[in-house]
Amino acid sequence: MDVATGCKGIHDGTCQMKSRPFAPRLVTQTLLVSRQWCSRLIAAAIVAIAGWPGPADSSERVIYLLPAPIYLPAFGPWIVARERGYYAAEGLDIQFETARGGADVAKQIGVGNAVIGGAMGDTPIIVRGNGVPVRSVAVLGGHGLMQLVVHADSDIKQPADLKGKTVNVTAFQETTFYATLGMLAAVGLTKDDVNIQATGPANIWKFFLARKADAMAGVPDFIAEVENQGAQIRVIPSSGYFESMGQAILASDQTIRERPALVSSLVRATLRGMQDVINDPTAAAATFVSAVPDRKGQEKQVQRVFELYKQYVYGGQRIPGEMNRDQLAKLQAFYVKQGISQSAQPVDDLFTNEFVE
Repeated sequence: MDVATGCKGIHDGTCQMKSRPFAPRLVTQTLLVSRQWCSRLIAAAIVAIAGWPGPADSSERVIYLLPAPIYLPAFGPWIVARERGYYAAEGLDIQFETARGGADVAKQIGVGNAVIGGAMGDTPIIVRGNGVPVRSVAVLGGHGLMQLVVHADSDIKQPADLKGKTVNVTAFQETTFYATLGMLAAVGLTKDDVNIQATGPANIWKFFLARKADAMAGVPDFIAEVENQGAQIRVIPSSGYFESMGQAILASDQTIRERPALVSSLVRATLRGMQDVINDPTAAAATFVSAVPDRKGQEKQVQRVFELYKQYVYGGQRIPGEMNRDQLAKLQAFYVKQGISQSAQPVDDLFTNEFVE
């Protein structure tokens, strides 16, 4: 936080002058010169004050780490919160920086390189057992980010119909894959019963669109993309079979302990952004596009992404931002069983709801 000190002010303009009572003419000349200099000094001081920047902005500068570039519509709540002044209203000057995925966000926060970051609600399950002391302080929505997407003319009506089919995921060490495993397990299938392809975020929707896959484990951004390309699709909500997690706000144990007011401010501002997306996706999309030049002319598509988040992800919470403890405990048990996480951690060490209650 930069702090600058301002000018203390202006002297009253009086001048100390010596005069000789036996030299009236000299006195008059001295007074005239002194008055001229005083006037000039006052004028110069006024000009200086007008151009002086004054005290610096007292907002605290905060680095907010994100797992992917901020221009993605997935980060709509963060962009909306920044552009509508919600962080500024909390006295915060937010600078978004991109890490290498959610696990890297957690590690950077854990070692103190940033005080706050975005990942998934399941991230602490995976990293805390490896000694990374972070936890979720809020989760954006009560449902999972991943939805199962099939073509409208597909004979896949439920996860059980995936047997022998090809399913695209973004990566094998990522939430969409874990959620796919969860949906399969819910109907008695395993990864060996289907052909799962990890195609990366750039190709997952393209492969599905080209019908190189029968189904896609997609997030709202990818669903909107295939719709925009004219595909007729059907969405099978993951929450009907397996409750995974949405995006979350992470902080370290140390930051939570030593700077609770800062964490509370960050959570409050971000959740206001999420609520705006829920309340009016159209207006939120306009705000997002105005802040992201690369999205110029894509208001309708961004709006559709926001509508999908509202429909499939952001609901299901008693209090906005609240973590469902039972849901998290079941998710951790599944991750340990699947070998995704090596050991179970105390559930209460994985999250806190103190900043959303």
